[in-house]
Amino acid sequence: MTTTPPAHRSVGAARTRVEGRDKVTGAARYAAEIPFTGLAHGWLVLSTITRGRSRDIRTAPVLDMPGVLTVLHHGNAPRLHTDYVGLLGVPPDPAACVFQNDRVPFAGWPVALVVAETPEQAREAAEALAVTYEEEPHDTALTAGHRDAYVPDGGMPAETSKGDLEAQLATSPVVVDEEYTTPEEQHSMMEPHAATARWDGGRLEVVDSNQGAGWVQGELATLFSLDPSTVRVRSEHIGGGFGSKGLRAHQVSAVMAATALDRPVRVVMSRRQLFSLAGYRSPTVQRVRLGADPDGRLRALEHRSLNQTSQVYEFVEPSAGVARVMYDAPAHRTAHHLVRLDVPSPTWMRAPGEAPGSFAIEVALDELAERTGTDPIELRLRNEPDVGPVSGLPFSSRNLAACFREGARRFGWPDRDPRPGLRREGHWLLGTGTAAASFGAGAAPSTAQITAEADGSFTVRIAAADIGTGARTALTLIAADALETTPERVRVRIGDSDFGPAMIAGGSMGTRSWAWAVTTAARELRERLIPGAALPSDGITVRSDTTEALRTLTQKERHSFGAQFAEVAVDTTTGEIRVRRMLGIFAAGRIVNPLTARNQLLGGMTWGISMALHEEAVRDHHTGAHYAPDLAGYHVATHADVPHIEADWVDDHDPDDPVGIKGIGEIGIVGAAAAITNAVWHATGTRHRNLPLRPDRILTAAQKGTGGPTRDA
Repeated sequence: MTTTPPAHRSVGAARTRVEGRDKVTGAARYAAEIPFTGLAHGWLVLSTITRGRSRDIRTAPVLDMPGVLTVLHHGNAPRLHTDYVGLLGVPPDPAACVFQNDRVPFAGWPVALVVAETPEQAREAAEALAVTYEEEPHDTALTAGHRDAYVPDGGMPAETSKGDLEAQLATSPVVVDEEYTTPEEQHSMMEPHAATARWDGGRLEVVDSNQGAGWVQGELATLFSLDPSTVRVRSEHIGGGFGSKGLRAHQVSAVMAATALDRPVRVVMSRRQLFSLAGYRSPTVQRVRLGADPDGRLRALEHRSLNQTSQVYEFVEPSAGVARVMYDAPAHRTAHHLVRLDVPSPTWMRAPGEAPGSFAIEVALDELAERTGTDPIELRLRNEPDVGPVSGLPFSSRNLAACFREGARRFGWPDRDPRPGLRREGHWLLGTGTAAASFGAGAAPSTAQITAEADGSFTVRIAAADIGTGARTALTLIAADALETTPERVRVRIGDSDFGPAMIAGGSMGTRSWAWAVTTAARELRERLIPGAALPSDGITVRSDTTEALRTLTQKERHSFGAQFAEVAVDTTTGEIRVRRMLGIFAAGRIVNPLTARNQLLGGMTWGISMALHEEAVRDHHTGAHYAPDLAGYHVATHADVPHIEADWVDDHDPDDPVGIKGIGEIGIVGAAAAITNAVWHATGTRHRNLPLRPDRILTAAQKGTGGPTRDA
């Protein structure tokens, strides 16, 4: 076997993606592009009412249309087994378990699937399908103090509390007590959801775009009461996921149709269908109360968050969770509340909880800095906790201070005049702002297989998912170093449930979890290889499982941290905001590939610009449906909105961590919207507590007055 000397390492060196050429030349095929013989096409029919029942589905005229093969609905679809707890510790969302009854719990609920020979025939027939509904009154408006708000039971603790909050607030010389809101936001990944199902030799095969082939395989096997060994899910290339690509209606309906017709069936969601069936980030109403001494040291901290969920599924947007990590106080309280409304089910979306939660807590901290006359960075550093504010556990590493010091130096923060509304460039008001960021660095059990091939190369097999992050490349570099060889001698195969259980691509835990499994397998394989000895024709294969190793990992608070900086220009006569520059400095463990790592951080920060200035899915509460559910009506940041952005990192080593990788897929968006919002205050002297910072909100605030800090909008 030819090996590379240990001094020659691949991890830490910038590498282009191993599949990059295939993607730019079109050789890489995505779920909706893979050909199958005899392929039929399904098109979902969604409800046009918000609440009620589908009383009559007139299939006969549609079945007579050219190419139509079948129409599935609650009257003829197979019954599913839905009484179980899935991989994420919750039951499946009924929106994915299609056609089980005639109830309609939200606008855009799947009521039927039309299957035809071509996608055009399927869509035309689906649009012609007549459905009669029995409509009921609905409620789709999330409001503070909603009468039906409740404390959820399950998942992370809904409430945490220590100390006498009211007493500390009453005696605090400085108090911030404000409400912050964030809107509904959509995933809007480049590749819509698509799946093809077929039966082959008594085995169900699903080619899909998902964030975990093993996850979807397990869910489908349980839903259809199949032996898991008879179900295979493949998902090689994925055009973005951000939390939404788990079990959805398209996979389940495709399996139903393939079973009914005994031929391959493909179901692809349209962009408009994603708005109701792919999940979204719930709007939030957050209240933050801070009590502090005159120097800004916290005595009391309360962060409460209210979000909506559907009538059929409970999802918590854990926005108050960020306060459980970032800042401590003698009196500390956090709470998550829910309201069940007649809306689609929310789901995980890039930095769930932390993205909207950091907006509220980091703007509130900026308000406290203003009221105490303290520099915003200094205020945060004065409130650095020694241990987890809620858990009491030590931090594995917490290099937030290093991020702020490096960021302040590079951004020119020491030269900043803290007074708002003073810098002007023509008709533009200029301002700068900052915010802190954190995101968890967990790991989950995973398995991996590595084969030492007879030709001297290595094949790694792991059911990982590369949703565009560069995970395939990172694993190649990690495996190469663990095997003491070059990346060119390593082939990494991913996205196949047959490779065994592995962590999904989510929670910034994918690469960390997979790397652990790959390095464990590589270590065992190297021990079995005899230098100079010939290998059998089929090579030598070892398999790892990190389940037991994870159980022995010391319990600590493990997080990535970061400091976000932004400079904005605001035109108060037009309401226009331009972000002129951004800088993010992060402490995110061992950086595997600086090239793709920087791409991930810049992508998150760009999304933060979009979150701050544009993104808002607006619902018509009269009809219960969205206004313009597409990328014409749902605005995202474009090239003109994105300035010069820099992302970099500081050393962040945890000597007790056998992997050292923390994950960077989500930390980049955390705090970005808050930094921009704080910069808008510095430019204008007006506080904004509601996202996005639309031009009308800037104009309304400007009309309230002409000067003085702390005007509110």
